[in-house]
Formats: sequence, C-alpha cells, structure tokens
Amino acid sequence: MSDTLLEEFVDKKMLKALETLLGACSDEEAAAACVQFSAVFGGGEPFARIADKSSDGEAKLISSFNKNLVLLIQKTWIEKSDEELKAQVLYQLEEFCGNLSSGRYVQSYREFFSIVDDVVYLMFGAQAKLRDFPEYALRIDPEFGIFWWYMKSLPREAQWTQMKSRIAVLLGMYFLANY
Repeated sequence: MSDTLLEEFVDKKMLKALETLLGACSDEEAAAACVQFSAVFGGGEPFARIADKSSDGEAKLISSFNKNLVLLIQKTWIEKSDEELKAQVLYQLEEFCGNLSSGRYVQSYREFFSIVDDVVYLMFGAQAKLRDFPEYALRIDPEFGIFWWYMKSLPREAQWTQMKSRIAVLLGMYFLANY
C-alpha cells in the first residue's frame, strides 16, 4: 500500500508514532508511542487506562475482545469447507485469552497473528490472501483498513520484551473489541 494512500486516512504524527513503537528500545517508549497511536482506533485516554498495568483495564479488554470476536466468528457466514477453520479459531481464541490472562505476552503475540489472519479470512474469504487486500480493505472500510495496515506493520517474529509484546497485542485487541 502506498504511503500517499495511507496518508489520506492517517496523519503523519500517527505514522511516526507507529514507527516509534516498532523501533523503541525501552518499554516506556513503546508504551507511550502505542498510546499515542491508539488514537487512530479511538483510543487515547481509554487505551492508556488499559495499557496501565496497575488497572483492571486489561482483564476487561480480554473479556470484551473474547466476547466480540466469538460473536463475529459465529455470525460470519462461511463456506461449508471453512467450518473446521471456524472451530479451530474458536479454540485458538480460548487458548490465546488464557495465555494473555496468565501474562504470557510473548507467546500471545505470536498466537494473535494466527487468530487475526484466520478471522480476516473467514470474514473476507480468498480476497484476504490477495496482494492488494490492504488497499481494498482501506477503501471499503477505512477503520478496518488501518487496523490491517497496523497488523501488517508488526513484525511476525519480533524479539520483543514481554511488555512491548503486551502493548502491541492489546492495541490490536482494542480495535477488534470495539469493531
């Protein structure tokens, strides 16, 4: 996806915040950049409360995310051939939420990609696998397109700390819990 197209939907300050998150060496810098970028998803102060480890915001987000994603998965019309994938994603979601609740953030980070990829496939079918899907998603639903761009910007095999992994996953969850 071209930066020019993206800049029609996301201002340069937010692009810089994501760049800072991805390159941050300290957990504090990553958290601050993530909270700033969360404004793209309607976050800001509400997301800052979730990101604060001393609040119960994370537990509430996990619950809301789980309920909303289960509903989304169950309500998505699928081909008969995708029923096994649907059941697999529901199982993965349960495992993911358990790992996240137990503070296994690095493991949860890896699991999150699999869940999101499968849910997006269930929602959009083979279109989600095409090279031009990010641009397509941005044009048909800018909020979702920005989320997809965020997910595609994150490194799949990051060697991040528990806290940086946590904040990156929580931000993706924040979008999906409110989608």
